[in-house]
Amino acid sequence: MIIGVPKEIKDNEYRVAMMPGGVRQMVEGGHQVLVQSGAGKESGFGDHEYERAGAHVVPTDADAWDADLVVKVKEPQPSEYDFMRSGLVLFAFLHLAAERDLTLEMLERDIIGIAYETVECPDGSLPLLIPMSEVAGRMAVQVGAQLLEKTQGGRGKLLGGVPGVRPADVSILGGGVVGTNAAQIALGMGAHVILLDVDADRMRYLEQVLHGRLTTLRATPLNIAEAVKRADLFIGAVLVKGARAPTLVTREMVQTMEPGSVIVDVAVDQGGCVETSRPGTHSDPIHVVDGILHYGVTNMPGAVPRTSTYALSNATLQYVMKLAEEGVLNAIRNDPALAKGVNVYRGKITYEAVAEALELEYTSLETMI
Repeated sequence: MIIGVPKEIKDNEYRVAMMPGGVRQMVEGGHQVLVQSGAGKESGFGDHEYERAGAHVVPTDADAWDADLVVKVKEPQPSEYDFMRSGLVLFAFLHLAAERDLTLEMLERDIIGIAYETVECPDGSLPLLIPMSEVAGRMAVQVGAQLLEKTQGGRGKLLGGVPGVRPADVSILGGGVVGTNAAQIALGMGAHVILLDVDADRMRYLEQVLHGRLTTLRATPLNIAEAVKRADLFIGAVLVKGARAPTLVTREMVQTMEPGSVIVDVAVDQGGCVETSRPGTHSDPIHVVDGILHYGVTNMPGAVPRTSTYALSNATLQYVMKLAEEGVLNAIRNDPALAKGVNVYRGKITYEAVAEALELEYTSLETMI
């Protein structure tokens, strides 16, 4: 099989979908890998490393897309739409529930789109989303702590305080991977943390493993409103698998926060869980609503590509190998986790939550393969 690895072109996206070590494994398995020149540069991998691993380093994005299977990090950008052709398999983060135009393009162009974020193991875990959620959760606190500085427009509060001065209050909505990692870092920095979730067992577990100034609360509308009002830093960490994130924090709640407080909505790539948040970029990450700083970059881990590329590639490689060695149809039939990743298949939406979010027709994948 021919596998293409284009250079990422989303705003300040520095990750690359495959490391030289992964290329070597694919080549040793008898496959051809096309890597666009410069694709790995910002993650610390030069063209010569890919060449030594056996890749064909190609000069343009069109060359890298001229493959049976294209492996990317982020969803195709409008300038890449014309590279999508009938029968192509695209394996990447897609987040289609919040990307209507992209979804329609993929349907019209008759491709097979497999989304990292919906590959799901039998135990319900999301093996390809987890590593990037870990990065985003930890980054959310770093970013929030910096934005709280007065020089950045924030309240001028140090997250952990100092002896005799109370620490900042951090409220985290969602106790999954993002929320847990955010809580770990915030607690480690000495903040007081409120973590809200709907799963009582999850909250019991988090109270056992997280240590510091931690309060867990059930995520009722009243508790959410109180946690938002109290927060110097609010982190939205809500996930509904493959679906648009529910809006749980209203503008009225945001208006109760102190001016200069900060919201980091990690769920923004799925539409966001805060009514006043909107998708941003690393070039333009901040917008202010009612005196509150909002950070909503849809590819947060792209800012730390060396860490993120290693974490993501370590998780995706086994699935890329499976697709290449077994062929797409057999791989999907033989691996239920990979089958759940198929969001669009030859002109049909095959992931129900995406169809529901976009109010488009859903077709069961089983009926097509």
